Amino acid sequence: MIRIVVYLLILAAIAFGVGWLADRPGEIAIDWQGWHIETSLLVGASALLVLLAATILLWTLLRLIVRSPDLIGSSLRHRRRNKGWAAISRGLVAVGSGDIMGARRAANDAQRLLGREPLTQLLAAQAAQLSGDTAGAEASFRTMTETPATRLLGLRGLHVEARRRGDTGAALMAAEEAARQEPGLAWAADAVIEARCLSGDFAGALAMLEREAAHGGLDRAAHRRRRAVLLAAQALALELSDPSTAREKAVEATRLAPTLVPAADVAGRLLGAVGDARKAAKIIETAYAATPHPDLADAYLHLRPGDSSQERLKRIRTLTSRMPSHRESAMVMARAALDAQEFDIARTALAPLLGEPSQRVCLLMAELEAAEHADVGKAREWTARAVRALRDPAWVADGVVAERWAPVSPVTGKLDAFEWKVLPGIAATPMLENEAERVKAAIAAAIESRAVTQAQAAQAQAVPHDVAPSGVEPAPASPPAPAVVDLPSGPGAPTLAPEAEAHRAATERPSSAAGETLVSASGSPAGASARGRFGPEVVVAMPHLPDDPGTGPFPEEASPRARRPFGV
Repeated sequence: MIRIVVYLLILAAIAFGVGWLADRPGEIAIDWQGWHIETSLLVGASALLVLLAATILLWTLLRLIVRSPDLIGSSLRHRRRNKGWAAISRGLVAVGSGDIMGARRAANDAQRLLGREPLTQLLAAQAAQLSGDTAGAEASFRTMTETPATRLLGLRGLHVEARRRGDTGAALMAAEEAARQEPGLAWAADAVIEARCLSGDFAGALAMLEREAAHGGLDRAAHRRRRAVLLAAQALALELSDPSTAREKAVEATRLAPTLVPAADVAGRLLGAVGDARKAAKIIETAYAATPHPDLADAYLHLRPGDSSQERLKRIRTLTSRMPSHRESAMVMARAALDAQEFDIARTALAPLLGEPSQRVCLLMAELEAAEHADVGKAREWTARAVRALRDPAWVADGVVAERWAPVSPVTGKLDAFEWKVLPGIAATPMLENEAERVKAAIAAAIESRAVTQAQAAQAQAVPHDVAPSGVEPAPASPPAPAVVDLPSGPGAPTLAPEAEAHRAATERPSSAAGETLVSASGSPAGASARGRFGPEVVVAMPHLPDDPGTGPFPEEASPRARRPFGV
């Protein structure tokens, strides 16, 4: 539209000029070198315009002839560049579709046509990665680091290749170089933070996090969460060596992320250790209301180490009131009630969960049956049900189940990767193994209690036969066979319990130290008379529990071990 308007304006100007000259007639005379030319003004002006146009045309032709080599070269270069960009497009499509041969051909064409174009190097590196040529990919990425425009891209590629081959040192060097050049670069800062966390350098990880946030690499919410995770990890690492510093770090972490379970757990324990139970309880209650967790309940129970089990049971009601309908609250209440020997409370707490019991619920019921009624059969029945029951939540990161929380994933190194959730397909969790140890102890106590009861009943019901009728010569008494109480036992259970064997040996050899045998008035050994008076000797057969390690003590368990925060 604008061009049409301009064209019309030019035509109008020409028409106006021609009309102006026509209204003002005149003549032009030229005498030059014997030439005499006379014409009107209008014809002279028209001839001048034609001469000017011819001059311009001639100059254009001469300029085109002079510049023709350059124009031909520029045209060829433009055509070559277009072919190169077309090769890059084909190569990227081939890489995306997994066409190895197509990607390599396109990369070669692009390098031949475009030379050191940044995208050409990127395509060559991706084609080498697709075909498994690690050396070729690294060579392309190193070439990219030589150009300022593609330096960060090359460092990223070198970092990825180093991680693929397991060279953590080279990967860290590439990430640190990229972070120095661009502190707000997310992948570089994250890689440095993850590497420092894996090496236990949480102070260095925090410094890197602050640099990233200062250069706009993180928003406020993400910065607070990540800082809380690193502070919680640092507090766990310093819990035994520097409790005061660990307490400060943990409390700061709970201020930044009140629902972060590990931070609330360690803060509650450390505050309780210095007597600040009220603040510790508030922190734990806030975190428990968001994520009911057994570690929080355990820390809450032991805020005051000198409390009795009844006092702990009373305190746990306050915590579970934050999430009264949650499954974890019922299990926590049952655990505290079992420790306090309040079996009715424990059974009432577990009753709503028996429709779909999880593994922990089954083991708690097994412990309850063994502790309350000494019913080994039901205890073992619940233990067997635990194998097929629903799984309980656990700390999970990238498909790996861990016993304890850690700040980074053991698989990918990602920060704040662990989640408290149920992972399908696992047979058991570390929490289940801990509960199983309690069940073993409860079943062992139940078996021992029942064995003692049966032994006492057998002795009380024995018929005395040491007095013979008058005129009848008593026959020589043969040693009676020991009575064995038949209790449920697993495969490979021993015939005699060690305690019963020791007791029998002591009764049969009461005076072995003096080197003589006591004889009764009738001439029979005193030991036989005693056995005849009180009935047959009772020996209790104690079965091995599943995975029973045998009698202790064990050297490695002579002193309590400090709980490691995580495997670093």
